[in-house]
Amino acid sequence: MPNDLTIQKDDLPKPQEGKPNFYWSMFIMKCPRCRKGPMFTERNAWNLKKTMKMPEKCPECGQPYELEVGFWYGTGYISYGLSFLLSVFTLIAWWLTIGISTEDNRFFWWMGSNAVLLVFLQPWLMRFSRVVYLYIFVKYDPNYKRSGVTTFDYATEDYYRKKDK
Repeated sequence: MPNDLTIQKDDLPKPQEGKPNFYWSMFIMKCPRCRKGPMFTERNAWNLKKTMKMPEKCPECGQPYELEVGFWYGTGYISYGLSFLLSVFTLIAWWLTIGISTEDNRFFWWMGSNAVLLVFLQPWLMRFSRVVYLYIFVKYDPNYKRSGVTTFDYATEDYYRKKDK
């Protein structure tokens, strides 16, 4: 006689087939076009020799990651914004939990701990800024297997190719 608390296989929720979550796909650093392929070859952001190693194209959908020469220079602005937001968040958290005063060194303790946190998180922030920047230019395509990839005016490999005269 089965127990009423027994869970049958048919009772379990089925995984949803459909559009992967935008924010989760960005957070786990998946390709913006298919949201399935990894953007970095090394999963560990703190393996500093391989922190920024990326495949040229998404292994799932073939989307090139570097859309043009110098494309990643814009990630400096994203990284700066993320670092600023993180610093504001830690300042507010410090103020609400410990407090800030000009009478003692609490503000300077926050500055020091915030600097250490930013240095520790820098590899992850650099990666995440690349992900956010690419998500700005490449949109999700549910029919990625049948449609073309997102490109700019010319491909990066064309820039380095010598022109025939």
